[in-house]
Amino acid sequence: MGPTVTCPTFRYHPAVVAEAFATLSLLTPGRVFLGVGSGEALNEEAATGSWPEWEERSEKLIEATELIRKLWRGQPVSHAGKHYTVKAKLYDPPAESIPLLMAANGPKAMRRAGQYGDGLVTDPETWKAHKSEFEKGAKAAGKDPGQMPVLVEQYVVVGGEKEAKSAAELWRFGPKAFESYYDIRDPEIIQKRADAEVTLEKVYGDWPVSTDPQVHLKKVGELFDSGVTIVNIHSGQADQERVIEFYGREVLPKLKKREGQGAASSSSSEYKRSA
Repeated sequence: MGPTVTCPTFRYHPAVVAEAFATLSLLTPGRVFLGVGSGEALNEEAATGSWPEWEERSEKLIEATELIRKLWRGQPVSHAGKHYTVKAKLYDPPAESIPLLMAANGPKAMRRAGQYGDGLVTDPETWKAHKSEFEKGAKAAGKDPGQMPVLVEQYVVVGGEKEAKSAAELWRFGPKAFESYYDIRDPEIIQKRADAEVTLEKVYGDWPVSTDPQVHLKKVGELFDSGVTIVNIHSGQADQERVIEFYGREVLPKLKKREGQGAASSSSSEYKRSA
């Protein structure tokens, strides 16, 4: 369980995030991860009035992750950094290490995630285009990228074109969310631009849209074969129960059978391929 992602630098102070996830890890041992990102104006500027350039936001994220890890060790922390000053101690630290996955949607962020994260949260297109940047960042930090969890969010629709169009209306901003819309504070402006700039077909063009399990299995299998270790199935449609039941009944059993046959093996001792 974990967010994909939260921003521990503006609305939420990193020390508070560290405390919250330490508590969650004690309530659900071995089941929690923390996904972090550098935020978007829609949330951060709207709540705090602050939205600096990418370089500063990236600096803050790196420092925040450093501070969170220090607090998780359970020792007194006296941190006087460029962006945060903290004197604190977590009296109930995590019993075991909490994986800290870093989000990325562009080449610079992918390299940062490899260098400073324990793993990655991204989308299928970014993973395909900039996988090498993530690997470079990991290797620069002395890590083996093949042993790091990679979580990719995959939108799906269990149904036909009608259901896909209805879902796409709700996620019309998606294709440009991290190209330009992340810099816009006003949601009404984001919506107006998305309506004018993004067709519905563009939104759901890469989603598996079908009631045939093989269509969904093919998409998930391609992601696993590319090095992804966790596929986060995101249903954009209103009938969530239909998707959950379909995947539980028709997709996951076949995926497990595929894994058992060796087509999708564990990529590390901790992170088995999962959907």
